[in-house]
Amino acid sequence: MPQTSRRARTYHPAAVRSALAAEFTAIREQLAGLTEDQLLLPTRLGDWTVRELAVHLGFAADAVERALTAARDTPPAGAAARPLDLTGWVRGAAEAAQAIDETVRERAAGGAYDPVAAIDHLLGQLPDLAGQESLLVPTRLGTLRLADFLVTRLVESVVHADDLTAALQAADPERPDFPHDRQALAAVVRLLADTLAEQAPGGSVELRIPPFAVVQCVEGPRHTRGTPPNVVETSPLVWVRLATGRLTWEDAVEVAELTASGERSDLSALLPVMA
Repeated sequence: MPQTSRRARTYHPAAVRSALAAEFTAIREQLAGLTEDQLLLPTRLGDWTVRELAVHLGFAADAVERALTAARDTPPAGAAARPLDLTGWVRGAAEAAQAIDETVRERAAGGAYDPVAAIDHLLGQLPDLAGQESLLVPTRLGTLRLADFLVTRLVESVVHADDLTAALQAADPERPDFPHDRQALAAVVRLLADTLAEQAPGGSVELRIPPFAVVQCVEGPRHTRGTPPNVVETSPLVWVRLATGRLTWEDAVEVAELTASGERSDLSALLPVMA
């Protein structure tokens, strides 16, 4: 029997703006307190130090201003003119990685770029974005509605705030966990889970990420009632790390951060969904 198509999940614009404000406010506080020694710490992102990561967080914030300017000044052309949805953005993120890496390195090396100021600008402009949700903004991968583009900023903020915490906690194990906004974390978990379900459509495996998401995926016999034969369950941040390649399936299973039951439940070949 052919699988039915999934209905695209929607995100309430006001809730997204509120989540962005909370998440980036917490990021701002972290970045503003970094010492020079902390900026030199290594991260799990190749040879980036915390300095490059901080610049990237600022770059993710001021991308809103760049997108708005591009939308108002120049009609998108070429790849940027193609309609894009959120799961398409997730799947295509790797295409922009090299260009972003080059930009981040240039800004970090120059020393003049201030990521805290970039975040302050975003926080100041968020209230003014109400009512502009349908504006089409170009990205390297295609054109998104502004409402969806702001969801991509939630992905950047949650994923890279977690990278920042990992780097700082490696040097100081007593450092507290990052205070992720609940709405921000929920939106990111759901989007990454939906991307997996779209990438591997089907109903033979149930992926559970309580309390935020449950999706069915992987072609095969569809579960209809009772306990599903193939179940994967993990926590929100572990799922984010798995879905973005920060954590391997094997390592998550080994330290009991993930449970998988059933002969079809090994999803390792489908991960990461966002590289």
